[in-house]
Amino acid sequence: MLRDVALDLHAHPELALQEHHAAEVLGAALEGDGFALERGVAGMPTAFVGRSGSGRGGPRVAVLMEYDALPGVGHACGHNLIAAGGLGAALAARQALGDVPGELMAVGSPAEEAVGGKIIELEAGVFDGVDAALMFHPGTHNWPIRHATACMDVTMRFYGKAAHAAGAQAGINALNPVIHTFVGIDGLRQHMPETARIHGIVTNGGQAPNIVPEYAEASFIVRALTMEACEQLWQRVRAIAEAAAAMSGARVEFDCGRIYAERKNNRLLADLYAQHLRATGERVEAATLKGGTGSSDIGNISLRLPTIHPYAAVAEPGVAGHSREMTRAAASERGLTAMLHVAQALAHTAVDLFLDPGLVTQAWEVFRTTGPDLPA
Repeated sequence: MLRDVALDLHAHPELALQEHHAAEVLGAALEGDGFALERGVAGMPTAFVGRSGSGRGGPRVAVLMEYDALPGVGHACGHNLIAAGGLGAALAARQALGDVPGELMAVGSPAEEAVGGKIIELEAGVFDGVDAALMFHPGTHNWPIRHATACMDVTMRFYGKAAHAAGAQAGINALNPVIHTFVGIDGLRQHMPETARIHGIVTNGGQAPNIVPEYAEASFIVRALTMEACEQLWQRVRAIAEAAAAMSGARVEFDCGRIYAERKNNRLLADLYAQHLRATGERVEAATLKGGTGSSDIGNISLRLPTIHPYAAVAEPGVAGHSREMTRAAASERGLTAMLHVAQALAHTAVDLFLDPGLVTQAWEVFRTTGPDLPA
């Protein structure tokens, strides 16, 4: 069944906050197995929470799923596998636990690639009282932990004045400050830490070459090791864009998204998960906390409560995330097998937390006494 779910979602990729098919498929599977399902949580129609257990006298453990795809390349981040694997872990853990006190949660989080559905759920109180959050991510190595950079999305909107291009002195070209902003950011790169990143695209460059663009738009992602460093880097980028607008006579507005936080892996739970993954026959590798890497809204949850976000080897080393090769890997036999093994390991980890109350106490102690994982 889990393979069918993974392939179904892969064949029907849906962008952030549009994941209606995925939410229906996953929600129906949870309801059919006895979870009490709440749809549309945190004001997002494609978010859901399934609950099993009394919620009293025991831990509260959340298994997380994300299921949004990427524009153009579909499930090139393997979220179809995350969703099916999380579903499998939740279903297996519920069957194993029976009437054990506590509450098992299956949390559907949309829009990881865009607005940060987990952050919205966190702010709405979905994770209040939760003792552990468990999920995984496809990749090219079986890593129990991995660091992540903080990041924020920014849309820059530049406003000028239209005119005939042959009489351009009468207009204000809104595309010029976009170009100057890209040039300024390129100049900034030599003064940034090696772990920082700035990516950008032009999303609106005008309507016709014989019309001076009165409006232009660019979208950027600013990444740095921590939320604080991300905010500081963004202020430098903002200054570049404001200067570019001023020198062009244009006006600029900014639309800033939520900051995705750096990641704090709970080493105790990650080690426990790794033991269970080895039992499936998978080889577990020691993660290299080195260099820049991607970002995820799971980071914000990891700074609030014990969290794991291991990586699963669904593709050969060298296959890049967000590539068409990774899209193919997310529906491959290797990817599906890895997903099943990870689901089993996550389910065992969740069950351990319910059956050993001391483990929850230890996980919280590790959480309180350790900081985020940062590269050497």
